[in-house]
Amino acid sequence: QVQLVESGGGLVQAGDSLRLSCTASRRTLNLYVMGWFRQAPGKEREFVAGLSANGVKTRYADSVQGRFTISSVDAENTLFLEMNSLKFEDTAVYYCAATTPNLPMLVYTAPTAYTYWGRGTQVTVSS
Repeated sequence: QVQLVESGGGLVQAGDSLRLSCTASRRTLNLYVMGWFRQAPGKEREFVAGLSANGVKTRYADSVQGRFTISSVDAENTLFLEMNSLKFEDTAVYYCAATTPNLPMLVYTAPTAYTYWGRGTQVTVSS
C-alpha cells in the first residue's frame, strides 16, 4: 500500500510554467507504475503522463506531448510533472496515481488501472 500527496498547483497565466510534485509514503521504483491524471469540471478524468515502475519508459497524452515532462527522484520517493507553455485548457485538478504493474516496463493510461490515488491539486490557467 502507498499514500500519495500532490502539491505545487496554483493560478498561473497562459504560457507560464508550473511543477507539480507527488510524494509517496514508500519507495515506488521497481514497485509501482506512476501516473498523472487530470479532471476538469464536467469532464471525465483523463491520462496526462505516466512513468514505468523501472523508471525507463514514459508516456504522454497527445495534448501535453512536448510541453509536459514526468520525472522522479527515487531517493525522495517523489514524482514530478513539469508543465510548460500552459494553456487555458490545462485547467483541472491534477491527480497522482500508482499501481502494481504486470511488467516493470508497462505504463497504463486508463484511470481504472490504478489502485492508489492522491487527493489532487488544482491548476488554474488564466487566458
